[in-house]
Amino acid sequence: MKQVPFFDLISIDEYSATPKYLQLGSAIINAVEEGKLDKAHLLPSINELSVKLEISRDTAEKGYKYLKNLGVINSVPGKGYYISNLEFKQKLKIFLLFNKLSAHKKIVYDAFIAALGDEVAVDFYVYNNDFRLFKRFLTNKKENYSHYVIIPHFIEGEEYARDIINKIPKEKLILLDKKIAGVDGEYAAAYENFEKNIYEALEQAREELSKYHTLKIIFPKKSYFPKEILDGFHRFCQQYAFSHHVVSNITTEPINEGEVFINLMEADLVILLERLISLNFQIGKDIGVISYNETPLKKILLNGITTISTDFRFMGTVAADLILDNSKRHIEVPFYYNKRASL
Repeated sequence: MKQVPFFDLISIDEYSATPKYLQLGSAIINAVEEGKLDKAHLLPSINELSVKLEISRDTAEKGYKYLKNLGVINSVPGKGYYISNLEFKQKLKIFLLFNKLSAHKKIVYDAFIAALGDEVAVDFYVYNNDFRLFKRFLTNKKENYSHYVIIPHFIEGEEYARDIINKIPKEKLILLDKKIAGVDGEYAAAYENFEKNIYEALEQAREELSKYHTLKIIFPKKSYFPKEILDGFHRFCQQYAFSHHVVSNITTEPINEGEVFINLMEADLVILLERLISLNFQIGKDIGVISYNETPLKKILLNGITTISTDFRFMGTVAADLILDNSKRHIEVPFYYNKRASL
C-alpha cells in the first residue's frame, strides 16, 4: 500500500458548526469520490491526524469510527487504516446555514439530521443574525453542494439578502422558518406564517386572557424577529378590545397587576421572571406570562410557562423530506398554544 499527500486533501473549517469528526469523514469520502484516494492508500494514524489537523485523538478516532460504520474504511492490526470501499457514494452534500444556536434550533437540527439518514454530508454554519457573515459564508463557499438550507433572520440588512439568495440555483434552495420577499423562481420552503400564527394562538388563549386587562409584547428595537409578529399582536388586541403595548426594554418597563407579558427572547424571559418574583407577584394570577418558542425547560419552570410555538421537530423533518423528495413545495409549519400555569 502506498502513501499519498493525504493532508493536501483534508482540512478542518474552524468556522463551521459541523462537528470536526464529521468534517474529517466527509473530506475523506469526497477524496474517494474524486478518485484521489483508493484501495492502495494507507490512511494516517490517529496520532498523526491529531497532530497535523490540530484535533483531539478522540475526534480523530470518532471520525474513523464513523467511516468504518459506513463501510468506507477498515483497519488491520499492526498496519493501520485503509480505504476498503470505492463504491460508496454520498448522494447529497448539504450546506446548512442557521441564524443562531438555541434550544429550539437544536430541535430543528436534530430532526433534520435524523430524517436525512447517514449517507448525507452536512456542512453546518451559524451567522448569528449578522448579514455580513451571512454574505461571507454564501459568497466564499467552495464546495459543490446538492442543496442549500437557509434560515434567513437578520437584525439589519435583510433587504439585501434576496440578492445573495437569488444567486443560488433554485432547484438547490430550501428556505427554512421564513420566506424572503424578492426571492424568485421555484424553490422549496418550510416556513412560519408569523402574523397568522400569533393571532390564532392568542385567540386560543382568549379565555385565560380575559382575566387580564393589558397585553404587553417584549420586542427589542434591534431584533431579528419578523415585524409580522407585531402585526398579528396588534390585530388581536384591536379585535378583542385589549389595551396593549410594545415593550422595547423589559428591564425598565413598569409592571402592574392585571398585565400579560409576551416574551420573544429567552434572555428577556429570565429578566421578566426575576422581576416578577422580586416584586412578589403571583405568576398566573396577578401577572400572566406567555413565552415564544417551546423548550423542554418551560414545561417545568415555575410549574409551567405557557408558550406559543411552531413545531420545530416538524420543521426539521419536513425540510429533510423536501430534499429527499426533490420537492419545490412551500409548507406552512404548524403553530401551537400550550396552556400552562403562568397564564
